[in-house]
Amino acid sequence: MPQNPSYVHGAHDVPLIGQTIGTYLRSMAERFVTKDAVVVRHQHIRWTYKELDERVSYLAAGLLKLGLHPGDRVGIWAQNCAEWVLVQFATARAGLIMVNINPAYRRSELEYVLDKVQCSALILSPSFKSSDYIAMVQDVLPEIHHATPGALHSRELPHLRHVIRLGLDKTAGMLNFNDVLGSPDSADLERLAEVEAALQFDDPVNIQFTSGTTGAPKGATLTHHNILNNGFFIGEAMRLTEEDKLCIPVPLYHCFGMVLGNLACVTHGATMVYPDESFEPKAVLETVQAERCTALHGVPTMFIAILDHPDFDQYDLSTLRTGIMAGSPCPAEVMSRVITKMHLQEITIAYGMTETSPASFQSSIDDPVELRVSTIGRVHPHLEVKIVDTEGRIVPRGVKGELLTRGYSVMLGYWGDEEKTRETVDAAGWLHTGDLAVIDDHGFATIVGRSKDMVIRGGENIYPREVEEFLYRHPKVLDVQCVGVPDKKYGEELCACIVLRPGMDANTDEIQEFCKGQIAHYKIPRYVVFVPNFPMTVTGKIQKYLLREKVSTDLGLAG
Repeated sequence: MPQNPSYVHGAHDVPLIGQTIGTYLRSMAERFVTKDAVVVRHQHIRWTYKELDERVSYLAAGLLKLGLHPGDRVGIWAQNCAEWVLVQFATARAGLIMVNINPAYRRSELEYVLDKVQCSALILSPSFKSSDYIAMVQDVLPEIHHATPGALHSRELPHLRHVIRLGLDKTAGMLNFNDVLGSPDSADLERLAEVEAALQFDDPVNIQFTSGTTGAPKGATLTHHNILNNGFFIGEAMRLTEEDKLCIPVPLYHCFGMVLGNLACVTHGATMVYPDESFEPKAVLETVQAERCTALHGVPTMFIAILDHPDFDQYDLSTLRTGIMAGSPCPAEVMSRVITKMHLQEITIAYGMTETSPASFQSSIDDPVELRVSTIGRVHPHLEVKIVDTEGRIVPRGVKGELLTRGYSVMLGYWGDEEKTRETVDAAGWLHTGDLAVIDDHGFATIVGRSKDMVIRGGENIYPREVEEFLYRHPKVLDVQCVGVPDKKYGEELCACIVLRPGMDANTDEIQEFCKGQIAHYKIPRYVVFVPNFPMTVTGKIQKYLLREKVSTDLGLAG
């Protein structure tokens, strides 16, 4: 062991919360009865903590009444809306496992996710942006046209019995969300109370899909204990109180929205405020002013879009105090504008990954601005972190190595994939992040590299292997490698380098068209380059870093 090892432990005098999410919400509703809990501007919804808690119980009872049992998986495929919030807390109260489905997913991704975790129910929005969710579900489940709502029998997805749609329109074979929400009778509520009393805080409550380096996405399985405590300590770092109103323009399907947003608020009696169904800078500006928000979350590209909005100066943002910037590294110049022009003097930086619920490092509101920009802060309470070399040995402070995390926040594992879980979480309980970091003598960490292949496009993680696997399906593609190339707006964009089959000819439009409707829009390569071969090592391994350098130069994006 080195004399001053890169090992930090977030020892803390505030204990971990030993409750389930549903129980904790009820205690907060009893404490903050008439306080606003949820404000959804685009739906004209405003619920107090008492109203939120009551609706959550109604929906939880309604889901159990359908015949769902604790441990069953319930998919939610929708943009940011009040119903999403209800599903998050109602599934937790009923002992069900909520499965977050990315709103950008298309047909093949939807089918994969529903099958992988064997969802018993799917709750969906009718459509969002260019995605017709109902049409995609009907394509995956042709039997639904003739099914009795609540009694679906699908050959491809035999576990899926219930498809529940949002909105007032009726669709063949689907239940309506408001009917499931309904008004439970005393027997329904008694059943819910029995179920809730038997739940344990180590029970799984959420599955979040992360793009997999080996192709298919992996379902990180998180418990009540994982995400409730992470939400609490995130809120503590921001010094949230019941006086705060947090504007949440980040997506709910991601930990950023549902943990750093919703659970940070609920654990402090603060108000969750949704400006729109997805990020729209003007809606954020209008909402912060109208609701007098005190906090705001976002990835750097969101803050840039808000600052650069032509009407920015017309809005009063003086009530803002804190928030979180995360998702990708924060440029110093952007942070300085956010602090001075948006009044976010106490904004924090957070670092983590879905598999750690997500945050494992966060800056403090007291940290000097230069440290908030150049580091990811210090280790979160009750967590351990070490930096190791390629042999797994702890390195001295100030030396680069892989960042490993251990503690309450580490996921149960990847759903249905013990092998991948063992590759990520070792026998001693350390989760290997794949990120390269340095910890200084004061415990501040800096991310200096990452798993060599991952591309971060505006806060969205893209694992090239997943896109490569899809592009191999194209009849003209012999071989393909995807790499990240520099981009001023998003930080990085994806470039597909393709070796065509002999005698074949193709162009960029053809490849992009092949992806449309099949994979999420952010995974569709922005650039397509046709190459005769790939740079290789003597042992036959493709040298992606050389490929990245070459295409970045050829496309005029280097530097």
